[in-house]
Amino acid sequence: MISRRIIRTKVLQILYAYYSSEERSINNTEKELIFCIHKSYDLYHYLLALAIDIADYAGNRIELKRNKHQPTHEDLHPNTKFISNLFVQQLRDNRQLTAYLKQTKLSWVNHPELIKELYLIMTESEIYKTYIDSEVRSYIEDKKFIEKIFSKIFLFSEELYEVLEEQSIYWNDDIEFVISVIVKTIKRFNEFSDSGQRLMPLYKDEEDREFARDLLRKSIINHVDLQSLIKVHSSNWDVERIAFMDILMMQMALTEFLYFPSIPTKVTMNEYIELSKFYSTEKSRNFINGILDKTLKDLKKEGKINKAGRGLVGE
Repeated sequence: MISRRIIRTKVLQILYAYYSSEERSINNTEKELIFCIHKSYDLYHYLLALAIDIADYAGNRIELKRNKHQPTHEDLHPNTKFISNLFVQQLRDNRQLTAYLKQTKLSWVNHPELIKELYLIMTESEIYKTYIDSEVRSYIEDKKFIEKIFSKIFLFSEELYEVLEEQSIYWNDDIEFVISVIVKTIKRFNEFSDSGQRLMPLYKDEEDREFARDLLRKSIINHVDLQSLIKVHSSNWDVERIAFMDILMMQMALTEFLYFPSIPTKVTMNEYIELSKFYSTEKSRNFINGILDKTLKDLKKEGKINKAGRGLVGE
């Protein structure tokens, strides 16, 4: 689930905290990184559960209206298409989701106002009206509707962002990415998926798990040498006036150039230029690009870039 771009983002944030602290421990910082990454996985399951809770809320509203003292015809004959959504039922039955939520004690029970607000926003949307008015009743339609709820409604809900931000500082930058993973997860289900359907794993493979740990450790351990490289190749700049976040991104990029033989230098360049779009100004982006490009050329001339396997692509 966790992409390498997200890993790089998490490492950048943890490095910033590490160098901003007076007490520095690589082991504790690595634990913080792992915890931070796991929080993204928590959010993944937490948001999947949101679809179930909103469907439950819709079902409770229907029951309350049915039990009114003087129910209307509509109260007694409601449209139950959403509350009987076949994909929501698959989520409800999914053993992995149920077990994870139980283990982590993640629940929306303390946020009834958010559930109500999201339900109202959903029911007032054209997405919902089109879905509920359609006479088609199929698994495919049900699944597409839930996909749209995540990508068109939850993704743009300020109320949802506020509640999540209050619960964890680690979720501030994760929501868009996690929802994109949820959409991919939804696409992997089909009408024959049973309760054992696997959700996304935390890491794609063991290599990505090691990449997260090694990128953090090698960036810290080689800090002095990397800072020297940055200073040499930014001789026309006052290093003390360069934004600290810019320096950290260059430090991480140089770490990948020098100590990750399987990662092509072009991939590293592109990834950190992309990362700089979120953590730097446009002027800083151009500066980072220029310094990294200049440093890389010199390192290649000195024979210090040693790539192998996949890392040779584009060299």
